Amino acid sequence: MKSVIPREVETLWTLFTAPVVWAVHFLVCYVGFAVYCAKALSLHLSFDAVRIGLGVFTLLALAMIVLSAYLAWRQWGYGTGDPPHDAPTRQDRKHFQGFATLLLSGLSFIAVLYMAIPMIFIAECQR
Repeated sequence: MKSVIPREVETLWTLFTAPVVWAVHFLVCYVGFAVYCAKALSLHLSFDAVRIGLGVFTLLALAMIVLSAYLAWRQWGYGTGDPPHDAPTRQDRKHFQGFATLLLSGLSFIAVLYMAIPMIFIAECQR
């Protein structure tokens, strides 16, 4: 199967991609709303504009996590190997890393969704 993304990107750093995307999303959402609510009068933005901007950022974060999950699934061998991958071989290490990255990607995807839920229900800043 020919892929657009080369296999050289599958390193130990891919393990941390999804949690880092979640952490950045978490910070941007909280800091974005905090700054808007603190400086709402001096900023010339509506609350809905901030909400839409963070919604677009959420979709971008989810897309990056899905890409990370695809790379992990590919590294895991498209799910062909059953865990545990505990043999001292390069192939088992690669499968273990792919499986762990896939699990972290799923957890990060759910965390970003839960972080985005308040953006739907919050009506306006409380003063």
